[in-house]
Amino acid sequence: MQPKKEVIFQPPGKRVKVQAGTSILEAARMADVDLTSICGGKGKCGKCKVIVENMDAISSMTKEEKKRLTSEELSVGYRLACQSLIHDSIKIMIPEESQTGKQRLQIEGIDTSIKPIPIIKKYFVKLRAPIFEDSKLKFEEFLKSLEMQYDVKDVKIDPRIINSLISVLKRAEGKITITLWNEKRIITVEPKDTTQRSFGYAVDIGTTKLAGFLINLNTGKVIAAGSLMNPQILYGEDVISRIAYKDHKKLQNEVVKGVNTILTDLCGKTGVDLNEVYEMTVVGNTVMHHLFLNIPVKSLGVAPYMPVVRSSMDVNADAIGVKINSNGNIHALPVIAGFVGSDAVAVILATEVYKRKELSMILDIGTNTEVVLGNEDGLFACSCASGPAFEGGHIKHGMRAASGAIEKITINPDNLEVEYKTISDAKPSGICGSAIVDVPAEMLKAGIIDMSGKMNKNLNSPRLRVKEGVLEYVLAGGKETSTGTNIVITQKDIREIQLAKAAIHTGTVTLMKEARVKEDDIDRVYVAGAFGFYIRPENARMIGLFPEFSLEKVKTVGNAAGTGARMALVSKKARKTAREIVKLVKYVELAKDPNFQDELTKSISLPYADLSRYPETMNTLEKLKKHLD
Repeated sequence: MQPKKEVIFQPPGKRVKVQAGTSILEAARMADVDLTSICGGKGKCGKCKVIVENMDAISSMTKEEKKRLTSEELSVGYRLACQSLIHDSIKIMIPEESQTGKQRLQIEGIDTSIKPIPIIKKYFVKLRAPIFEDSKLKFEEFLKSLEMQYDVKDVKIDPRIINSLISVLKRAEGKITITLWNEKRIITVEPKDTTQRSFGYAVDIGTTKLAGFLINLNTGKVIAAGSLMNPQILYGEDVISRIAYKDHKKLQNEVVKGVNTILTDLCGKTGVDLNEVYEMTVVGNTVMHHLFLNIPVKSLGVAPYMPVVRSSMDVNADAIGVKINSNGNIHALPVIAGFVGSDAVAVILATEVYKRKELSMILDIGTNTEVVLGNEDGLFACSCASGPAFEGGHIKHGMRAASGAIEKITINPDNLEVEYKTISDAKPSGICGSAIVDVPAEMLKAGIIDMSGKMNKNLNSPRLRVKEGVLEYVLAGGKETSTGTNIVITQKDIREIQLAKAAIHTGTVTLMKEARVKEDDIDRVYVAGAFGFYIRPENARMIGLFPEFSLEKVKTVGNAAGTGARMALVSKKARKTAREIVKLVKYVELAKDPNFQDELTKSISLPYADLSRYPETMNTLEKLKKHLD
């Protein structure tokens, strides 16, 4: 075997030794280096840019690299990490624009009150008689003490905890606390009265992020919350990439590692022992749900995209590898369809649209956007392949919501000058989702693009220019940015945004047609998800991200999926409701609608090809046009 090659990554200064033929991206993963990869190493996104010190130490330039890298970048040694194979020891520089950085991850959601009815119960038991005879445990006497004091019968105990049970009983001095799951199974037996120490863990597993909540099961209150990027993101940005990845067990290990990282951190901050966390609830889209539970996902990648399991599940924590009490329970909420998962069920649960008379629409916006429409009489749901554009994918200077990301943009229609705000007020290093919605809306209002999305190349502005044959508009000059290069929006970027918003818009109007309702019939519009929390609804409507609802009807609810997961953790009644919600939902397969392609094409226009459906937006644009004229 050939000796391994040493790779040094700067600026983190991390080193790793790899076999020749390993890609720079894989070496970065092995060294735990912060390097963005959106397409899962296929060379399609162009985000894993690195600067290579010695080109002779890596493989030749690929066709994808020539396509994704500019001549200026090539001249200073840029390569794509996923396309470059290591032949010899080498130093690699990770430029700032390729670093994920500290993310702003929205974890708070709508506050839906619910009475705690936890499935975990603790019983303080005074043993009625000695339960050891000649050093042998009289197990029946132990159970009789529980039955006599609390009328709890026929409970079971895992044989694995019998040994620890004997040890606890010998030092308990006749006073113990028994923790039961669903009045059926003993999870732990602890000395003395520990009934005030009962905790649970609710987790929302998103394609992009993980959000975890440590909860006091006695009160139902969140005592700590945390989040991080889903570690699976290194192996593909979207669910299709994850399905296609060859090693699903590795993906499961990665997400479990992330879930445990948040849990350990929350317990450390609050003084809660991991063994005091007796149950976990989990929600996620169907692919995330299956991968976390180690359920095969192959069927989700081919028509008719059927889940292996749709019903709710209860699994021992040890079987998954989550570091709550080893005999604790993991409850996974049910899923609706192949691309409408338990996170959608959790959002419906949290917003309570299933029990309202008023007609509501939910848009849970992300790489995969779920749309739900209905009320107490029934619900319709669909999944829109909105893609990663609103997460920064396929956008030249797109990035995640991290420090330095431009999050808000305003363009003065009189002089076409740009005002922007960045996360943490840092120097701009790219554009994140909320600004990616602002850009086409502001450009449309300023006359920089028309309703087809085409840039007006005849405008007299130094910000509008042609670079390597492509029209682009400068949002921030190189002297202002952290990278020293201009941050621009290109004609191709506008097209990507149009395609993403068209997918969502098509989902909304298709569900409206299925339910036989119009915009005015809808009483409330809930915009869920981290991205949805930060967008300006007026600009989202301006570009036709959703139909022309009155802005007074639009309410952002943040991470409502996390709220639903918390509700299910603290209430058996909420779990029952979640199972009933699935029965209420009719899943609509968009691609099967005979008008799908026509509707998608119409939805590419800004805001929409049929302008009669956007009278207020058109009135605004007409007034702006008269002002500019």
